[in-house]
Amino acid sequence: MNPVAPSVRVRLALWHAGTLALIIVAFSAGMFFFVQEWLYRDLDRQLGSELTAVAAAQRESVEELRELETQVGFAFFEVTQDGKLLHRTADWARSGLGAAGLTPAPRSWKSPEGRWYRVAGMPGPSVHAVVARRETFLRGTLRTLAMGLSIGVPIAIGLALAGGYFLAGRVLEPIGAMADRARRITADSLGERLPVGDPRDEFGRLATVFNDALSRVQGSFEQLRRFTADASHELRTPLTAMRSVGEVALQKSLDPAACRDAIGSMLEEVERLTRLVESLLTLTRAEAGAIRLQSESVDLRALAADVADHLDVLADEKEQRLRVEPGEPVFADCDAGILRQGLTNLLHNAIKYTPARGEIRVVVGSPSASLASIEIHDTGPGIPPEHRARIFERFYRVDEGRSRDAGGLGLGLPIALWAVKANGGSIELESEEGEGSLFRIVLPRKREGPV
Repeated sequence: MNPVAPSVRVRLALWHAGTLALIIVAFSAGMFFFVQEWLYRDLDRQLGSELTAVAAAQRESVEELRELETQVGFAFFEVTQDGKLLHRTADWARSGLGAAGLTPAPRSWKSPEGRWYRVAGMPGPSVHAVVARRETFLRGTLRTLAMGLSIGVPIAIGLALAGGYFLAGRVLEPIGAMADRARRITADSLGERLPVGDPRDEFGRLATVFNDALSRVQGSFEQLRRFTADASHELRTPLTAMRSVGEVALQKSLDPAACRDAIGSMLEEVERLTRLVESLLTLTRAEAGAIRLQSESVDLRALAADVADHLDVLADEKEQRLRVEPGEPVFADCDAGILRQGLTNLLHNAIKYTPARGEIRVVVGSPSASLASIEIHDTGPGIPPEHRARIFERFYRVDEGRSRDAGGLGLGLPIALWAVKANGGSIELESEEGEGSLFRIVLPRKREGPV
């Protein structure tokens, strides 16, 4: 069984306390050794001064050494000359300092009774002087300091832990507020947003990013709802028509000609359903990235002429004039099949909405050295300004009744937009009511022709 991981608040408090603990311990240790070094240096300076005084008194006389011993607070000392004892203080022998030995540098020495002394000597050619002082006060001071630190450091660490836990709670409070608000957001309340305290700090930027994501999710949900409703409506219309035709055919005794008409009507609705499903499948596969593009150098003028030849029969039925303006070849790197599908949808849309005996022109050119374009001009009714921003949405129609009569599904332009964008291009629209429309496909141009 895996142990439960501590919360972020606990982890922050532990990290905070651990960091402060290291700082406090390091500071306390540094302070202790600094005080110890300072106390020993001060004691060694005293020993040095007293050693100098003993040496000066020895040069005068032994009486000077005896007088020096009587001074209050003076160190223990011993002076010998040529191995002969000149003078030693009374406490020198009682403390057993004779066993400490002579050392030029000050050092600590422990007597057999367990007392600590600081001993320093001044060796000479014939005269040797040694002084000593008890370390009782020094070691007591260090002991008191160590005891204070040993009590204060754990208390400081405990306060750091409590303070860190409190501060972590205050710091993480916006996260808790965001979590509470996010917990209440459902598919029916996607319009709610997370609270943003200060948009300039990390939590404010995080809340802003989540709110932007919620806006995109809300837009996707609304688009999905609209798509589901539109798809259901589009599917219901042919199914209702087929059901009506079938019910009428079953209720009446029809001659062979009438039966053929009923079957023909049903087949027309089946064809409409087939085109609708195929278009939806194309868009779904495109959005899922299931359609792989194969880029190659394509002559856009030749492609436009081929598509126009393929759709010329539809223009002839409405006595329209469909022509591709002559000019030099213009090449672009794209998937010819995908781009052909987009261009076919745009041209078919122009034929569908251009009135009888109207004109559709296709112009291929290069608006700049790095771009190529295919322009489709028609003499249709034009698109009102309020509809231009939405005509590439699925199932959107400028004129619902007229589009349905013309057999439009509302998916041709969305597929055309995907086909052009998949090839790295864009579609531009220029239109005036009563003066026709211009759809312009803009693609990155290939500077040289095919190899």
